[in-house]
Amino acid sequence: MRALFSNRLDAGRQLAGALSSYSARADALVLALPRGGVPVGFALAEKLRLPLDIFLVRKLGVPGQPELAMGAVAGGGVRVINTEVVRELNISAEEFEQVAGREQQELERRARLFREGHSQLDVRDRIVILVDDGLATGSTMRAAVRALRSAVPREIIVAVPVGAAPTCDLLRSEADHVVCLATPQNFVAVGQWYEDFSETSDEQVTELLRRSRRHTPAIA
Repeated sequence: MRALFSNRLDAGRQLAGALSSYSARADALVLALPRGGVPVGFALAEKLRLPLDIFLVRKLGVPGQPELAMGAVAGGGVRVINTEVVRELNISAEEFEQVAGREQQELERRARLFREGHSQLDVRDRIVILVDDGLATGSTMRAAVRALRSAVPREIIVAVPVGAAPTCDLLRSEADHVVCLATPQNFVAVGQWYEDFSETSDEQVTELLRRSRRHTPAIA
């Protein structure tokens, strides 16, 4: 099995090739999911000459089963509730609020840290390219798409370098378009397709956002 990408920056540059028709469009922008999606989004935005911002979303894991999503919180106070999971597992309103409150605090911490006082880019009536470093279960990306809808973009394009084929197919019922550059048959985890899949730090996210703002001040 051979890695497809040397690192996340390389993955973003390769992904840009599939999205070249959006290059330098005044009505388009890139939103990346922190942390791992930000280097991918940075390289993509740089190649396409588009403004870059983050889209903060936190999955709400079921108490005792954190990998199972019962909903999500996103910027602007947006909440997405997976009513089927909540009902099936008989999760009380108190339990839900406890998890939601904790994740909302973390989301607000990241917003302060990453944005450094800058306002979120306005997505209303614009084409939004929503980026992550890959799709495994896709639960966070699905929550992001649903939350982003409330900001009324004209079009949401989910774009990832690599993903599990069933997950990429599932996202097509949520987003307007889905670009999965590679959907390997023997997909197990996102990291297996990168030579370097080391963790992206808060400091790296902040620095890449600073660099992107300097490169595209007129567009952003």
